[in-house]
Formats: sequence, C-alpha cells, structure tokens
Amino acid sequence: MKYIRRCIELAKNGLGTTYPNPMVGSVIVCDGKIIGEGWHKKSGEPHAEVNAVNAVKDKSLLKKSTIYVSLEPCSHFGKTPPCCDLIIENKIPNVVIGTVDPNIKVAGNGIKKLLEAGANVTVGILETECYELNKRFFTFHEKKRPYIILKWAESQDGFISPSKNSRNEQKPVWITNEFSRQLVHKWRSEEQAILAGTQTIIDDNPKLDTRDWTGNNPVRIVLDQNNRIPENSHIFNNQAKTIVLTNSSNTINKENSNFGVIDFEQNIAQQIISTLYQQQIQSVIIEGGRQTLQTFIDEKIWDEVRIFIGSNTFENGTKAPVIALKNSTKQTIENDVLIISRNYD
Repeated sequence: MKYIRRCIELAKNGLGTTYPNPMVGSVIVCDGKIIGEGWHKKSGEPHAEVNAVNAVKDKSLLKKSTIYVSLEPCSHFGKTPPCCDLIIENKIPNVVIGTVDPNIKVAGNGIKKLLEAGANVTVGILETECYELNKRFFTFHEKKRPYIILKWAESQDGFISPSKNSRNEQKPVWITNEFSRQLVHKWRSEEQAILAGTQTIIDDNPKLDTRDWTGNNPVRIVLDQNNRIPENSHIFNNQAKTIVLTNSSNTINKENSNFGVIDFEQNIAQQIISTLYQQQIQSVIIEGGRQTLQTFIDEKIWDEVRIFIGSNTFENGTKAPVIALKNSTKQTIENDVLIISRNYD
C-alpha cells in the first residue's frame, strides 16, 4: 500500500495542469527499493509510467521489478503511445494498479493487455483514495458532466453582497481576508473553469483569474441572457478563454471568447453542464451570483460546496444561497470561517 500511496502523492503534483488527462503517479520497485518514479505533468507530455521508467538508471533491473501506478495504464494511442506497451516492452513482470480507468478508451483494456502479455496484475489497492484523487476525471466520464464546486462568501448576518445603494464603485466588496482570497485563487488554478452570472459581472467587474497565485487561469464561463455585459468588462481582457452563454445566436465571437446558446426558461443548470461537457471541461467552480448558485442547489447538481463566513455585517443586501449541508468540515482562516461540504447523493 505504501507504494500506491506514494503514487498518489506524486500524482498530486499535476493538479490543475493535466486536463483533460487524469492525474497519475507511478513508482518502480526492485528488491524493496524504489529505483524510479514519475508523474504525469501535462497533456501531450509523457505519462507517469514513462517518466518512472526513464528515471531508472539500470534498465536491466526492470525485468525483476514491480511497477505501481495509481490509475490503469492506457492501452490506446493518444498524444502519446500506450503505457501498456512500454511496460510489456521492458518486460516488467509485476504491475500493481490503484483503480481502473473509466475512460471508454481504456476501461479495463489496459489490464487485459497486460495479462495477455503474461504480467502479474493486481488491481484495487487504495482504490477509494485513487478514485478521490481523480474525482474530476471520474465524474466527467461516469456522469457525463464536470465536477461542480459551489463557492461563495457571506457576511456574519448572511449576505453575499451589500445593497446596491451602499455601493459607489463597480468593483467587488470584500467579505473575506487576504488569506482566504489567496486560497480562492489557488482553487481557481486547480479547476478547469469558473462560472459567474450576469449581475455578478456587471456589479463587480471581476477578472476571475489567478492573479494572487501561480498557476493557469481557468476558462471563464459567463451567463448573459440578454447580452447586457459591457464589452469593456475584464472577462473580455484576453487573459483567459471566455465562454458566454446567452439566449441569442446573434453575437460575434471575440478574440479568445466564444458564445453558446441555452434556453434560460428551463433546466438552466442541466443545460450549462451539458455545454461544459461538450467543451471537454472536467471541473468548474461556480462563484455567483446568488441566483446562479441557487439554481444549481435547487436542481441538485453539485458535488462540493465551499462557504466562507467573514467577520463583517451588511444588515441588508443580497441574501446568501439556501442549502442543507451534510458531511461538512469547518476551519478558520484568521478571522474567517471556511465550511466545506461534499454531496454524496
């Protein structure tokens, strides 16, 4: 188990950079000693097994080694050759796999190929942990939708923003401290997309980027039913790809931006995730506003919720979404409280 656990540790180095591929780690052991290890760093670059094999200085040891991998080795040609073939070519006799790959292109075929080549294959070691590692990838392939994270910050008295007449500028009103905001930017770097509603863009003019953290900017998904968002908004600054979902096809695609059409009269959340699935987006953080968040809550389409409770009060304004939480954890970030809850329904 300790070697699969090490595979998981290695795989986490790829969080936010491997899309649309899963995070995978691999360790090669000979006579109780690790002789090579690696992880998948970026789509189109070598897979974990390749990096692990390449890290072995004495390749003759491979013929009496065991290769551990957190996810079933691929058996098909994509941007890189099949990892199964590499294992077979190097005559690695023992293969230990954390969990089966749900991708229809693999889905047990890698294991079958290894067994047919005479390898000793063990499957299902720390399977729950390996599944959790790639919860985004598994959700995408099994549920045909992205992994959905709802996130908002609310005041002590339960508002996510103050009343409009108390605002004199088009910019965010901060509820949380700088450390919580930095954590949010870290989260953005880990997910493939971020989504916000029309009013949030108009009121706050957010950039929806990772400026307070090192990492990739997520794809920005914006709802704009009647094309009300000004063209000079930050979301059109070309710093990241932007997808605007509207009810009209009479729009012109801008540089690094494109438009999709949905029917805002029914099943909005389902249409949004269907569009994101078609765009091959495996995870999305939904950051607002209230109506958008409540829509996903009411349609019961979410996997995780992250709620910050700040130390300030607004007395009036826009109320926070209403949600019944189970499976929650709570932590403090200086004077903020962070509640995280998973939806296992």
